Amino acid sequence: MEAGEVVIAVDAELDRAGLTNSRVREHVRHWFELTGAERLEVVNASDDGRLVQEALAAGELSPAGEGRYYSRSHPKDTARSEERTVVATSDPADAGVYNNWRPAAEMKPLLEERMRGASAGKTMYVVPYLMAPPGSPLAGYATGVELTDARTVVLHMIRMARVGVEHVNDLADPGSFVRGVHVTGDLEKLGQGTPADERYFVTVADERTILHYGSSYGGNALLGKIAHGLRQAAYDGWSSGRFLAEQFLLLGITDKETGRTYHVCGGMPSASGKTNLAMTLAPDALGDRYRVDFYGDDIAWLRVDPQDGRIYAINPEFGVFGVAKDTNEDTNPTAVAAIAPGTGTIFTNVAYNADTQDVWWEGKTPQPPADVTGWRDWTGALVSERPEGSDVSPWAHPNSRFTTTLANVPNIAPDYERPQGVPIDAIIFGGRTRDREPLVRAITDLAEGVYDGLTLGAEATFAAEGTEGVLRYDPMSMRPFMAVPEGRYAALWLEIIGSATEKPLFAHVNWFQRDPEDGHFLWPGYRDNLRALLWLMQLKAGEVSGTETPVGIVPAPEELDLRGMDLPAHDLERLLTIDTARWEQEMTHREEHLSAFSGLPEEIWAAHRRVTQALESGSP
Repeated sequence: MEAGEVVIAVDAELDRAGLTNSRVREHVRHWFELTGAERLEVVNASDDGRLVQEALAAGELSPAGEGRYYSRSHPKDTARSEERTVVATSDPADAGVYNNWRPAAEMKPLLEERMRGASAGKTMYVVPYLMAPPGSPLAGYATGVELTDARTVVLHMIRMARVGVEHVNDLADPGSFVRGVHVTGDLEKLGQGTPADERYFVTVADERTILHYGSSYGGNALLGKIAHGLRQAAYDGWSSGRFLAEQFLLLGITDKETGRTYHVCGGMPSASGKTNLAMTLAPDALGDRYRVDFYGDDIAWLRVDPQDGRIYAINPEFGVFGVAKDTNEDTNPTAVAAIAPGTGTIFTNVAYNADTQDVWWEGKTPQPPADVTGWRDWTGALVSERPEGSDVSPWAHPNSRFTTTLANVPNIAPDYERPQGVPIDAIIFGGRTRDREPLVRAITDLAEGVYDGLTLGAEATFAAEGTEGVLRYDPMSMRPFMAVPEGRYAALWLEIIGSATEKPLFAHVNWFQRDPEDGHFLWPGYRDNLRALLWLMQLKAGEVSGTETPVGIVPAPEELDLRGMDLPAHDLERLLTIDTARWEQEMTHREEHLSAFSGLPEEIWAAHRRVTQALESGSP
């Protein structure tokens, strides 16, 4: 197709779809021609039903019961690839320890060359979207357009973002949108994980452009989610000085006796209980008094509201992209209800039975289905053809997922679409440590709270790392999503939270302490985790005072509401004890960790020294 014919064909489709933004039209024309796509289609959320039917007919989806669908990605394309993920800008000063910075002048031509002609014969889907509740004060940073050559990516985006041409047509500045381009590439021939790896997932942050090549899976392909919602937004938040974009859960707790609602957000590294906490319900014994509302499990944007000076947060996403493994009625009944028949959920890389249209993953039930007839594992291989006893590999990929919209979550907050977001009472961090960290400790000093987030981590396992008990640090749980140098990132935290007239309480939680003798978990976890947050809210309200320690305030044993629990007294005592010797060892590792970050504000180093000295002196 000649250049003039491309313009005519593109303009005709954009006119048909009612997409009037001239800058978006330029974006589409350029990439349609460069990628060599054969057809163009502009997508609105109302197209979901038709696109699902097309995907079923093409074999891209399979039915998984009433109103649910199953997809299988390429076996080489099952997760994010941090080593191939880059933040690019024109300024070398933007390089940090974790953001894998590269010059934009190097990365843009490299991506353009890979994408050139790579969508030949395919449809280019134009997905205009909004990563915020409509009318949000941050909507100007939340608008984007993803161009993709994968129909399943479109279907996931419809579930994870607000999709429609109205989000780009009405921009005050027609050019103020994030420009996203996703090209799948030949997944069989990309050299994944080898020195010849051709994949790149690049956020050109200072140009608000996202270029992803070589995947059609998850965060590699759903550009509104991680690339925009975290990396680009984190850069925009810093460059504007207006907000923080964090990999945070967001929930509400209502005390039905007093009518007061508290809102908590916070970050936890992988496998530290973030999604289960985000979707938690009150324990049965406390359900008459407390209600928990779900806002989001993965991303929160935080800003100061000029009306009352408080910190407000929104979940920019429109859906949940959850890990299927170990999701069941006991661990997360909220998620199970959110992916029930009729919800439009898409399952990816779980086990699938085409005969029964059923899905299964490890942890869904205690044992896999006894009758293996028709069951295929995540690679598509029949389980029945595995030699008996010789293959114990999982039926579902460990990173298998479900995608569902927020509206399907049974305890979705009634005000989850509130444009200004909700006021934040507490910011929590939580890692996975067998000792050293108590069940919960509150931090009232701003710099010490930010310092605690910067030194957040989870234990490495001896088998994996050879460093049993040493933390893999994951600042604010943002290690894979950093967009700016860590010193700038810390300074922005101090500036934004510090400018609030009423500052949230900081806290650290840990559900994973073990008994040193027999190794059992001291705390039951799951729904009982709410008890730690209830204490935190009582502390903020002045209803309890806790016990001062060198690393924060911990509950006095009688202050925790343990109704309905059978928790041995010696387990409770250990859960609330600070192991000073282990903490002193930890402080050495923290100093080494922080020393890698250039430009770290002096307030953070002062906080480190205060905690170190308090531990050495034994004083709170």
